Amino acid sequence: MIEKLILSNLLSNEEYGRKAIPFLKSDYFQERTIRALYDSIDTFVKQYNKFPSKEALVIELDNDKSIASIFSDVESLVNDLEDTPTTNLEWLLNQTEKFCQDRAIYNAIMKSIQIIDTDKDNHSKGAIPQILSDALAVSFDSNVGHDFLEDFDSRYDFYHKKEKRVPFDLDYLNKITKGGLPTKTLNVVLAGTGVGKSLFMCHCAAANLFKGHNVLYITMEMAEERIAERIDANMLNVTVDELALLPRDSYQKKIDRVREKTNGKLIIKEYPTASAGAGHMRHLLNELKLKRNFKPDIIYIDYLNICISSRLKYGANVNSYTYIKAIAEELRGLAVEFDVPIVTATQTTRSGFTSSDLGLEDTSESFGLPATADFMIALISSEELQDLNQFMVKQLKNRYSDPGTHRRFVIGVDRSKMKLYDVEQAAQEDVLDDDTPVFDKSDSGMRIKSEKGKFKDAFKSFS
Repeated sequence: MIEKLILSNLLSNEEYGRKAIPFLKSDYFQERTIRALYDSIDTFVKQYNKFPSKEALVIELDNDKSIASIFSDVESLVNDLEDTPTTNLEWLLNQTEKFCQDRAIYNAIMKSIQIIDTDKDNHSKGAIPQILSDALAVSFDSNVGHDFLEDFDSRYDFYHKKEKRVPFDLDYLNKITKGGLPTKTLNVVLAGTGVGKSLFMCHCAAANLFKGHNVLYITMEMAEERIAERIDANMLNVTVDELALLPRDSYQKKIDRVREKTNGKLIIKEYPTASAGAGHMRHLLNELKLKRNFKPDIIYIDYLNICISSRLKYGANVNSYTYIKAIAEELRGLAVEFDVPIVTATQTTRSGFTSSDLGLEDTSESFGLPATADFMIALISSEELQDLNQFMVKQLKNRYSDPGTHRRFVIGVDRSKMKLYDVEQAAQEDVLDDDTPVFDKSDSGMRIKSEKGKFKDAFKSFS
């Protein structure tokens, strides 16, 4: 009987006990006598940080008035326990882990049935998936930290391990991220209204699909049909206006050609504005895995500021800094949980909207967002850049490489086809990696600077 084997080794094998007792729970033991015995061992360990002998355990049980009616049965159970520990520690820990998993699942199923039948504990039926999910997640994790001097081998292997990344199709973005976005990260695009946040994410989603990746695009700003329209224009290499004029058979042939070029899938899911948060997205991911056998390699969320927090309710006691930071933390937690990179966007402040050189301070609503993000870039547009069909990209935060390298660069944009592309190297040579504002480098900025210099020279003549 596995319960007796566990109790015997808790008393006779301290190495086993130290590894197993953090994961054992009283409600895993069905029989009252066995549960009472385990509770007494657990209480003793918590109080004295040692495992009791049989004699000490009997004394403790005798002093427990709550089990007076079954004391003789519990005492007999103690005397029946084996004094010799099991020699195969690995096998015993595996059996104990399996026991805990089985009991956790059984208890979760029984609790779910109770919720359905009686609604006892005031749980809604929506809590059942989480109860079952927690039970399925039970496992023994013996990792208690990295020993710097002893674990150098694993650390060396980590340094030389090729990290899983989702690459861009744009050269400079791959350079500044060392080959693409790593999993378990939150990546943010900062731009003003109408500059091209959604265009950027739609292009990247289309590029990921062409590379054979599974892509999930969650939109709360535009209808899913509008997002699909932008991605269609990008992938089919036609303008948005031409899409409406394509005959059905021509459109189908183009889609078939795209299907032949990729093994990936793209799912677009629309939520009403300010109605979905990390909890809803977690449910969506589980549903997609169950119903469509779909697991994304990357997730796009359009965009962070119009999500809701699963932990906080926005109101008088929660300011925008705390609320947006909570959303960012929850989305980053979602990225870690599902082992994917998440790409999202945020708006600039009012002053940032007219700025030609955005910084982290131009992030709207909460500076907690850039504090949480792993990677953050700004998309900058001006009249000169629009005439050249270009965006200026500026690194704001980068945990993947040195943000001082290629701090600023330009990428081409074809708004009619919702495409981004690499520009010629000559265009990059005009971009300086210094702190000079973009406007000051433009023709207008240089003219104004020159005029200011003339005024200064004029005033010097009066001195």
